[in-house]
Order: sequence, then C-alpha cells, then structure tokens
Amino acid sequence: MRYVLAILLLIAGWSCEKRSITAQEIVDRALEVACSGNCDNAAVSFTFRDRTYKSVRNNGTFQFERITIDSLGRVRDVLTNNGFARYRNDSLQKIADTTAIKYANSVNSVHYFVQLPYGLNDDAVIKELLEETEIAGIPYYKIGVQFKQAGGGTDYQDHYVYWIHKNNFTVDYLAYDYVTDGGGQRFREAYNPRTIEGIRFVDYKNFKPTVEGIATAELDSLYALDQLKLLSTIETENIEVTLLD
Repeated sequence: MRYVLAILLLIAGWSCEKRSITAQEIVDRALEVACSGNCDNAAVSFTFRDRTYKSVRNNGTFQFERITIDSLGRVRDVLTNNGFARYRNDSLQKIADTTAIKYANSVNSVHYFVQLPYGLNDDAVIKELLEETEIAGIPYYKIGVQFKQAGGGTDYQDHYVYWIHKNNFTVDYLAYDYVTDGGGQRFREAYNPRTIEGIRFVDYKNFKPTVEGIATAELDSLYALDQLKLLSTIETENIEVTLLD
C-alpha cells in the first residue's frame, strides 16, 4: 500500500511540475531550438521583396542594414546601437528626425520578424503564459507578449501572441495588433522551415481577420474556422549565415 501511495505521489508531483512550466521557460526552449546558441554572434544576409538585408550581432552590439537599388544608385539604411543613418552611394544623407525614425522602424521590423523568436528575451519584453490550446489537433503553448515603454521602441503599445509547439518548441503561429496607420490585427502561419548554421528560418502566410472585435489571442479560433483573409506571403530568400567568434 505504501509503495502504491509513493508511486501516486510521484505521478502527482510530476504532473504538477509539467503544469507549472513558465512563459520564460517555454521561450528559453524555443530560443534553443531556433538559435542553437548562435543568434547572439552571427552575420546574416537575405533578400526580401527585392531588397538586400544584412545583420551583424556580436555580444550585444548590432548593425542592421537595408540596401535598395534605384535609378540613382544604391541607398543603404543602417541601424545600430548608436542610432540610424542613411547613405546614398556611400555619402551620408541628412534627413529629418521623424523620417529617420520611420526608416529605422521599417529596417528593424524586417530583421525582427526574420529571426523570431530571437528577441523575446530583451529587457523590454513582458511575457505571459496564456491558456494551452490546439490548432489542427496539435497542442500549443500560447504566450502573450507586451512591451515596457522604456526600451520598447515606438511601437511599445503593440501586443503579440506566439503559439509554441508543446513538443518541439517551434513557433508555428503568431499574431499581433498595432496602433499605427489606423491600427489592425495580423495572424501569421509559419511554413518552409529551414536551418542554416544552426539558426532556424521560416516564411509566413500573412492573414487578417474578416470579423471585428475579437481579441488577438483568440485569432487562432478564426484560423480554425477559415475566417481569416490571406493578405500576402512573407518569403525570405538567399539566406546566408556566418558565425562569429
């Protein structure tokens, strides 16, 4: 009898441990899967919508670039820890602060999405474990993300939700709401996963809801009911990764 009771207590303790996993632990596991420890020190280049993007991350310092070729030559937008600069044919351009902020946000947004979930452990990120759910019969953790105003950027009021596979800890879906340009919501389905130098990259199907008034965290229910409208596909091409010492 004592032996049976001990086994039951062990099972109960194991079940409690499984239920008590935190948002932080889930994100840490997702980062292990996505980065293999390599995201902090890597140079990444890729093509997105006919523009070339480059990032260098090295022990907390970063440089994000966007290179555009137009009729007047080459425009290089550069965002670093120290701020934003625009170069045309290697000549530094003088631009208004409001314009610089707009360009910097645009450059940062592309690099941010390409290497998700990397970045979810930044100091400004507030993570919350929402309810567990299933999509197409597959179990997911649902992680809500908000941002502190200090360090959260100009879009700190946006909210994100990540659906992280309960078994392999991949980010298979994400959703967010935003307040700029009139506001709105988006839901993204990851596809075409590939791993280069230990770093996982995906493309996305980009949807918006066809009904209003639903919480961003519940957009998976509209996805299940086929009540999301496909707006675009977000494809990252010609990816190259160099690991830094």
